[in-house]
Amino acid sequence: MMKVSNFYGLLACSLFFIACGGKNTDSNVESPGGEKTAKDKVLNTGADLLQNKAPLNKFNAYLDGFHFYNGNINAQMEAHHYVDQLNEDLYQAIIFDGNEKDAKIMGIEYIITPKLFKTLSAEEKLLWHSHHHEVKSGTLIAPGIPEVAEHALMEKLVSTYGKTIHTWHTDQKRSLPVGAPMIMMGMTKDGQLNPKLLAARDKRFNISTAEIKKKRADIPMPQVDPAANAWEKGKIRQFTISSETDSAKHKHQGIPNQSEK
Repeated sequence: MMKVSNFYGLLACSLFFIACGGKNTDSNVESPGGEKTAKDKVLNTGADLLQNKAPLNKFNAYLDGFHFYNGNINAQMEAHHYVDQLNEDLYQAIIFDGNEKDAKIMGIEYIITPKLFKTLSAEEKLLWHSHHHEVKSGTLIAPGIPEVAEHALMEKLVSTYGKTIHTWHTDQKRSLPVGAPMIMMGMTKDGQLNPKLLAARDKRFNISTAEIKKKRADIPMPQVDPAANAWEKGKIRQFTISSETDSAKHKHQGIPNQSEK
């Protein structure tokens, strides 16, 4: 077992090598629209230099894996996660369709530990998927950090659960974020992931998922809550566009943030 101090030391050192973990996957689409004007570029540069971006600065981990549309396991895509750990039991991630500067935001994922998953209602649990197979199979990777640090990270993630919503379906070559948001799921068994998707990913990152799987054999398989991965039991939940008023109708009317700075 690696000491916590050693793990964080390795993780800190890995910042010097972070470039190895990206800049090899273009966005799936080119969106319509004119080129940025000189004025826009100046304004963007000024904002970048002068404005505080504290929430964004905390998204400091990069994970690459695969999702599919809940209800259609054959509709799969690669997903690039940039992750912020809020506390010991909760993470939040912004999902892109690539890791180059032209990447589009595909959606978001919230990740929780079994401790928090147990607190969810039965209906809410239907929206969440486990990460046990993604970790144990080697299909979920953290590119660019030392192998020992990645292994330690995967030891933490193997028992977690994710709630994933995609808002821009660039895998369908949609050049604009049109259509309904969709609930996504993760693979739970060997043979579910399209081997062509995996092979293309491995080639770009110059890795072998098969070898990674062998190296993670020592990570204990967690006891997966039977309420997760509800799609396996035919319990599908998905968003649709409706004229019905949503639950926000009965919520608060813009209560100001009362926190003291």
